[in-house]
Amino acid sequence: MQVPTQHHSAVNESKTRLFAQTIKNHIRSYSMVVALVLIIDLFQILTDGILLRPLNVTNLILQNSYILILAIGMMLVIITGHIDLSVGSVAAFVGALAGILMVEHHVSMTATVLVCLLLGALIGAWQGFWIAYVRIPAFIVTLAGMLLFRGLTMVILEGQSIAPFPKSFQNISSGFIPDVFHGDSLHIFTMVLAALLSLLFLWLEIRKRNEQKKYGFEVGHQAVFIAKLIGVLAVINLFAYVLATYEGIPNILLILAVLITVYSFVANKTIAGRHIYAIGGNEKAAQLSGVKTKRVTFWVFVNMGVLAALSGLIFAARLNAATPKAGNLFELDAIAACFIGGASAYGGIGSVSGAIIGGLVMGVMNNGMSLLGLGIDWQQAIKGLVLLAAVAFDIYNKNKSA
Repeated sequence: MQVPTQHHSAVNESKTRLFAQTIKNHIRSYSMVVALVLIIDLFQILTDGILLRPLNVTNLILQNSYILILAIGMMLVIITGHIDLSVGSVAAFVGALAGILMVEHHVSMTATVLVCLLLGALIGAWQGFWIAYVRIPAFIVTLAGMLLFRGLTMVILEGQSIAPFPKSFQNISSGFIPDVFHGDSLHIFTMVLAALLSLLFLWLEIRKRNEQKKYGFEVGHQAVFIAKLIGVLAVINLFAYVLATYEGIPNILLILAVLITVYSFVANKTIAGRHIYAIGGNEKAAQLSGVKTKRVTFWVFVNMGVLAALSGLIFAARLNAATPKAGNLFELDAIAACFIGGASAYGGIGSVSGAIIGGLVMGVMNNGMSLLGLGIDWQQAIKGLVLLAAVAFDIYNKNKSA
């Protein structure tokens, strides 16, 4: 009778240990998600519920879309062990060109967007060449680019703003997906998309867990897995409901969703993504392993140029003007988003989803502090402290792991 009792006790102890380890792993993996939730809760209380009102949630998306786009590209740059200080100036330069083409020369929106994205790629190639092949440090090259393209922006605009843009161009940043179901007080199409997304998420997570079991990999405690599913599904559908009670899904949110999906797939599931992480981890080792480090670095900066151009177009569409001061401090917000989202200052570590979480942390803080009436001076000071704390936390974790 003693043996079964001891066996039963050992099994319970093993389950308890697995549960505790799963909780610990999830806290470590999703620490910034938890921080984002706490920051949202804090400002929701301090602003008397204004933060999560449908209009303000929509504004949060529109106000931070161009920074989130920059953060996606910046994360790949940081993973390779570099930095790009020029993205704000490139965004301003591209927005200025878009204004000249569309407003002054009446070029079509499609042609203008294509020309501007191509220009962004050429700028990225220009900077990538000096960094990858001439081996000039990225800090110096992109600092020069920041000064160069800021100056060119002021030259081509002659110190003046150009406005207004055509309505079709403005809709890129301020338009909404129409409700094909013609809902009255609720945007039904948004809720339908949320339901489909929920089903897709459930299928992918259950499939992933079953495959891990099939090949003998250790899986977390089932109760934690179920709680995670319930939590994510609740967030998806609550977020969709908030949007649905206003105008529905903004066009820019759809663009962001496509970018996040594509870049997450590239970073995690492709050879190119593995090469980017390998270069950031140890460039010499990656080169000896057959990775064409110069070519990968070059294309990472080309990609950053394209995303900076896209960000400039979206900012110009939202502002409905091309101005010499556009893109000011965009690069610092994008870099801060990456480090807050878990990127390592030494390269080789980071994720696209982390960059988005970091960008949302910055965005919610900016919005919340503005709602509370804090001046831009205090906002900058607080953001600086948050960035320092995030990098210090990263170094602490690294030293602890070592």
